[in-house]
Amino acid sequence: MTTWRHLVHLLRGTWFRRLFAVRVTSQFADGVFQVALASYVIFSPERQPSPAAIAGALAVVLLPFSVLGPFVGVFLDRWSRRQVLALSNAFRVALVLLIAAGVAADLNGPLLLVLILAALSVNRFLLAGLSASLPHVVDPPDLIMANAVTPTSGTLASLTGIAVGSGSRVLFERSQGVDGDVVVLVTAAVMYGAAALLALRIPRALLGPAYDPTRPAVREAARHVARGLVDGLVHLGQRRPASDSLAAIGAHRFFFGLSTVMLILLYRNYFHGPDEADAAFNGLALAVLVSGAGFISAAFVTPFVTERITLRAWILTLLGTAAFTQIMPGALFTEPAILVSAFFLGLASQGIKICVDTLVQASVDDAFRGRVFSLYDVIFNVAFVAAAAVAAAMLPASGRSYAVLGVIAAGYVVTALLYARVSQLHGHGPRR
Repeated sequence: MTTWRHLVHLLRGTWFRRLFAVRVTSQFADGVFQVALASYVIFSPERQPSPAAIAGALAVVLLPFSVLGPFVGVFLDRWSRRQVLALSNAFRVALVLLIAAGVAADLNGPLLLVLILAALSVNRFLLAGLSASLPHVVDPPDLIMANAVTPTSGTLASLTGIAVGSGSRVLFERSQGVDGDVVVLVTAAVMYGAAALLALRIPRALLGPAYDPTRPAVREAARHVARGLVDGLVHLGQRRPASDSLAAIGAHRFFFGLSTVMLILLYRNYFHGPDEADAAFNGLALAVLVSGAGFISAAFVTPFVTERITLRAWILTLLGTAAFTQIMPGALFTEPAILVSAFFLGLASQGIKICVDTLVQASVDDAFRGRVFSLYDVIFNVAFVAAAAVAAAMLPASGRSYAVLGVIAAGYVVTALLYARVSQLHGHGPRR
């Protein structure tokens, strides 16, 4: 079946379209929300972040997810996933409106941080729930296309939200007496509300989880989260295509994190001066959009390529592409060169994720998918925070470092070689 026929077939499915609408609307709101956070927390004129400051911010924001992740998996394997999608978005409406009120009052410090953490933490339920729900609305042969269309379209929606949020912020900042960040936050809250209503169009039981009479109740399971996590790890260990692929994407996420911290510092401190915060913000926004174009390209390229070669071969190709393009043209350290590298890193990042999502969904039993995708989230967050910590130790304040660029490129090469070896030993065979 051609890529186009796969896509047409998917879009004809009523329940796929409705789940897809929830993802796109929610992630659009995520993009709008992120604009306000970046503007207020990092790119305000009085702040000029160092590598350590960025690493600290990422650790504070992401590490709590590593604690929350195992609980998310246990609940997603017991609660109605439709209800999780609806209530997560509804809860974020209230949180984002509280953050908007705090920004309007020029609030800083622990209280604002707690509200931001809560809003971001709820997203763990949403993203893991969307991934665990997908096999319930598509047939197994369509999973590769579904994994190309849904996360990538979510990324496109998030990028669109970034563009809309950035434009709205600039427009309202120019209006006397209007705080652009507050307007952006209220817009995000409205979109989260729309996503909650869209989720309610899906039947409550449709998205699972599958009934298991031996599974304990939620309260009992919550008291034994560690056991649930161990069970998920044991199951994952028995599904080697899934565990090998998660190890590969974890390594990718680490080197992607190094590159991300470098990118922020380059735009904030190297390409622009201390008094050019708005120009730095706009430049970084352009780089994110270019990287997003790479993400979108992966949605079209990956299904086409994986009809002709194995998922394993495509993962290896993308790891090699990431390694090469970090050095050439990235080592030139000019804005055009960084944009080219950002595009290909976005292409590699999303292409790898599409393949890994498919391998995990196809290899893991439905009763364990919530826990496994929560572990997937934990790997993402821990690897990224670890990369930020390494970046704090290795990167100068300007972000310009040939040594770190070399570490990133070499890391991708080593990851490709190791994944090639272990995946060959464990027999990753299916073409699709």
